[in-house]
Amino acid sequence: MSLAKAEFRRLFKRRVTRLMLVLMVLGLGAIVVSFSLASQPTGPAQRAAAEAKAQQQYEEQVRYHQESVADCEAAQARGENTDDRYPPDCGRDYAPQRDQFMAEWFLPYQFDFKAEFGIFVSVFAGIVALFGFIVGASYVGAEWNTGGMMNLLLWRPRRLPVLLTKLGVLLGSVLGISVVLGALWTVAFWLIGKFDGTVAGMTGGTWQSLAITGARGIGLVLAVTAVAFGLASLGRHTAMALGAAVGIGVVSEIGLRIALNIVGVSFPDRFVLSSYAVAWFNKSYTLFDWNSCQFTMGACEPAEWVVTWQQSAVLFGVGLVAVLGAALWTMRSRDIT
Repeated sequence: MSLAKAEFRRLFKRRVTRLMLVLMVLGLGAIVVSFSLASQPTGPAQRAAAEAKAQQQYEEQVRYHQESVADCEAAQARGENTDDRYPPDCGRDYAPQRDQFMAEWFLPYQFDFKAEFGIFVSVFAGIVALFGFIVGASYVGAEWNTGGMMNLLLWRPRRLPVLLTKLGVLLGSVLGISVVLGALWTVAFWLIGKFDGTVAGMTGGTWQSLAITGARGIGLVLAVTAVAFGLASLGRHTAMALGAAVGIGVVSEIGLRIALNIVGVSFPDRFVLSSYAVAWFNKSYTLFDWNSCQFTMGACEPAEWVVTWQQSAVLFGVGLVAVLGAALWTMRSRDIT
């Protein structure tokens, strides 16, 4: 049996892989079901009911306003001071207007595939990335921790091809799972929009944009999986990758934000990893510095800093190359016993 086939079987024989795969599918399925139940198609009956509700709210507010004006006038007639309890002129000029009560406020939630599915692509990528990180870290970490790597090298003594084969099998498997589940995810939300929401406005360009976003998501999933694999290989233990992830999260998302805000650094979020993840999905991410607000014609015009997807690609690419490069170097140079 070839090494790749053996590694593929080993990967999917592991209980962690199977458990995480089941949990991921159940989680994704729960999201689909919940939105299917929450979304309702909006037709003439729903719009008529919403218009009636808006009219009812308007009439109630008019009645409350009239009662308030009458109470104010009665208080003034008794010689009481009403300035601290009622608006000027008893609020006669502040009567509710019909156009302030829009029927859209009272319509049931309707899933809009074109407007909302891009967000669900990001949600999908985040869930699969978590799966890839845990499986990738435990896959090679367990091999080192149990001595399986040393036994394997007795059969295949070429270190780097062994580690790269493991990485290739892992990435290929995660890629296949991502593509299959991503297709099912897209079909599921399309059906929700078709029967319980709306799919209006979908064009070839819209589908292309969603496909590019999905490709970015899968790219991030593979990068996260590879980094987890590399960290676990460096530390010879799954805990190395998990500890590094927690440490980076705490330092980047909490500690760094607090420290940079204390010293007054402009645009502190440009040093936070999550900003680059958002920019990767949305093509760009604009940060605002309200402390340097410039007032133009009475309006606040804060300074801006734009994080682009190209910058995100460079940052994530450098991190990926550094981690995998270190893992390969240590695999080749250190004593394996």
